[in-house]
Amino acid sequence: MRHLVDSIRRREDIEAVENYLAKSNERNRLIFAIGINSGLRVSDILGLNVCDVIDKSYIEIHEKKTGKYKRFPLNKKLCRLIKEYTDGMVNSDKPLFTGKKRRRLDRSQVYRFLNEACKAVGIKDINIGTHTMRKSFGYFFYKQYNDLVLLQKILNHSSPSITLRYIGIAQDEIDTSYINFNL
Repeated sequence: MRHLVDSIRRREDIEAVENYLAKSNERNRLIFAIGINSGLRVSDILGLNVCDVIDKSYIEIHEKKTGKYKRFPLNKKLCRLIKEYTDGMVNSDKPLFTGKKRRRLDRSQVYRFLNEACKAVGIKDINIGTHTMRKSFGYFFYKQYNDLVLLQKILNHSSPSITLRYIGIAQDEIDTSYINFNL
C-alpha cells in the first residue's frame, strides 16, 4: 500500500513551518512558500531554473507528471521572496534550487527538511511528505473559495471526486456525518 501524506490544516502551523524555515534556510523557505502558494508538485518546483522566475510576475512550466502546460501569476509574497532569493543571481537556465555540490536539489532533500521543520514546530499527528505542500494548498484554496471545479483544474485532476479525496475533504465529511449520526 502507498504511504499517504496529509495536508497541514491549521494556518498557524503553516506559518510556524515557514517561520522555522525562514530562520534556518532561505532556499528551503522559498521551496515551501512556492509549494503552499501554487499547488505545484515538488518535481515541478525543483525543476525550476533561475530564468523561470527572475523578473517574472508569473511562472509557466510543462508539468513533469502530465506534460501539460501550466501558467499562473505569482502573488505578492512569492514575488518578494523570489526577488530576495535571486538577488545577485545571473538570469540563466541554471537550477533555481541546488544543494551543496551545486547540483539540482532532489525530492528526498525536500522530504527531510520538511519533516524536520514540522517536527521542530510540533506537528506530529499527520503524515508529512513532499506532497504535503500541494495538498495543503488544495485544502486552503478549497476552504477559501469553495470552488471545487476551479481547484480541480488548477491541480489537473480528472474529476471533482478525485480532488475532494485528494485534499481530504471527502473523508472529513464522512467522519463528520458518522459523528453527528445518532439513532
